[in-house]
Order: sequence, then structure tokens, then C-alpha cells
Amino acid sequence: MRSRNVLPLAGILFAIAAAPTFAQDDSGWADRLSFKGDLRLRYDSIDEEGEIDRDRARYRARLAMTAAVSERVSVIMELASGADDPVSRNTTFDGGFTTKDFGMDLAYVDWAIADGWRFYGGKMKNPLFRPGGNQVVWDSDLNPEGIALAFTRGALFATAGAFSVEERSSADDSWLTAVQVGGNFDLAEDTKLTAGVGYFAYSNTVGNEPFYDGSSAGNSVDADGNYVYEYRNTEAYVALDTRLGEVPLTLYAHWVDNAEVDVEDTAYGVGARVGLGKTSLGWRYTDLEADSVVGTFNDSDFGGGGVDMDGHTLWATHPVGRGVTLAATLFLNEVDRFQGTAHDYTRLILDVSFAFK
Repeated sequence: MRSRNVLPLAGILFAIAAAPTFAQDDSGWADRLSFKGDLRLRYDSIDEEGEIDRDRARYRARLAMTAAVSERVSVIMELASGADDPVSRNTTFDGGFTTKDFGMDLAYVDWAIADGWRFYGGKMKNPLFRPGGNQVVWDSDLNPEGIALAFTRGALFATAGAFSVEERSSADDSWLTAVQVGGNFDLAEDTKLTAGVGYFAYSNTVGNEPFYDGSSAGNSVDADGNYVYEYRNTEAYVALDTRLGEVPLTLYAHWVDNAEVDVEDTAYGVGARVGLGKTSLGWRYTDLEADSVVGTFNDSDFGGGGVDMDGHTLWATHPVGRGVTLAATLFLNEVDRFQGTAHDYTRLILDVSFAFK
């Protein structure tokens, strides 16, 4: 039996297709193409209590093209390193110098269908707001697949999306539907408050295998390794951008609750970021209870990825030249709490990135 989510999806696509069209851009094809990319080299050291320490050399490579179809329509495609992991483009230098994987990371249309309205369709950059760039719910590398509609007018913004998570030939499909609303409010000359709420829900999780690689990522599963709960989440978020003298400061908080469970149902993150000249420094504290969110799709580095963990993240970035940036991130976490085997997880990541466009 096919999921009923396909019916509203088809209706939305038909409505978009019936919208007014816009004049074709008559400039030469080369003028309508732009490219950008980056290469990141990484040292990744993991010290997990009770486990063998790991030290890895890794890289991430991305190459993106944007094609202007018309004044209001663009197509974006990006190739990236990595295999099929939905939340990581990192590749480890190993395997005896073997050829590394490279695949389609983005393939979507960005259509300004009317003033204040944008339509996205395909495998897209995540259109949902993450206060302070936190990854309580969504890893920064997650690129969902489906359609989304975004609206902005004055201080207000809203986003709605329907994303295909898992297509099954012998069972109902799993979809993710999401809605966010919020606003940007100027409180003073150098102070802006962003606040809002959201709701997102997965269909047909109970009794089905976890969404990637059969791994529960800390979520509750039965004896066969299948999901025990549905995930229907309400979120609230706030971010304050201000200045302390000449120092830019961002404070943020993100709270999420899963209405389908009575225990281990909440996740939250709070953090701060300051700018000291060209250097940016940040801290956040994150608590992810075991069935608060789907562990497959949130921060892949914090605690090794997933849920059922908490702890601190400290980071710093510093540009050293055009397109060249140094970064360091330290994770001080406790993992596997609900499983009754809580232990420490410490991770140090050192990056140097080279970007061009």
C-alpha cells in the first residue's frame, strides 16, 4: 500500500507547475553558470572510554554548479566526497590508496515563484532554520529530498516541507513533514532577536528498520532491530545577535519534544558564539535523550553521532588568507546513558579548509 503522503505532494507540484512562468534569460550559457567548491583536510582523534583510541586523517571535497534558468529560477547541483552517509561527507585516507567515492550531494531547483515565496524541489540544502547553527535535530551536512515552500514578509518567515525518507516496495513509505514559523525582530541598533516554533513528523517508523545502515543511532529498537516509536516533534527556538562593545555576540537555545513517548522524549541545546577580530569562538551544551529525535540525522560528530548523550562542544575558526580557514573543535561528551552503560567520549578535530568560487 502506497503512503497517502504522495497525494498532497502531487497536488503541490501541480500547483507550482501552474504558476506563472518567467522570461528566459537570453544571456550566453557561460554567463548563466557559476561554480564554487571546497576541500577540507581533517585530523580526527577519538578517545572513548572502554574503546581503542582512534586517530584518522580525513578529507571532504565538494564542487557545486548553479545554473540560472531564468531571472527567478536556478538549478543547483553539487558533487561531494563520501559514500551514502546522509550526515557526513568525510572520507578517511585508508584502504591502500584506493579510489575514493564521489556522489550527488545536491540536485534541486530554487524557484522564486512570487514576491516573498520560494519553492525548492529535489535533493536540497536544508531549508529549516537552526538557531546558532546548532545540530540538535539536523546535522549541517544533511540535505533532505523532496519539496519545500518558504515565505518571508517583513520580519516574519515560514517554511513547510515534505521529504521522502524511505521508499519501500513491501510496506508503507516513510515521509518527513515539517513546518516552521518565526520572526526576526530588531530590539536595538545592534541587537536582533530571532524566535519561532516548529513541528515535524515522520510516518511509518514503528516496526521498520532504522533509516540508515540498520543503525539505531541510540533510538529504541525491538529485538529485530526495528523502531519501537514514532517521532512527532514540537520545537521552540531563539537566537539573540548583539554586540558587547566592539565584540559581536550570539546566544541561542533550541528545545525539542517527541509527543510519542513519555520518557527520554526531550532534546535541547544552548550555546554562545563571539567574534574576536577575525577569530570566532563558540561553546554549546547539548542534551539528547534516547527517543527525543531520530538519531540518524543529527550531529554526526557529537558523541560519535546519534542520541542518548549529552555534553559540551568548544570550537574556534580563524581565516588565514583568501579562502583558507583553520578550525578546531573539542567534544567533551557522555554517551549511552539510557542504555545503562554511560561512559566518556572525547574528540578533537583539527581542520584546514580551502574554498573557491
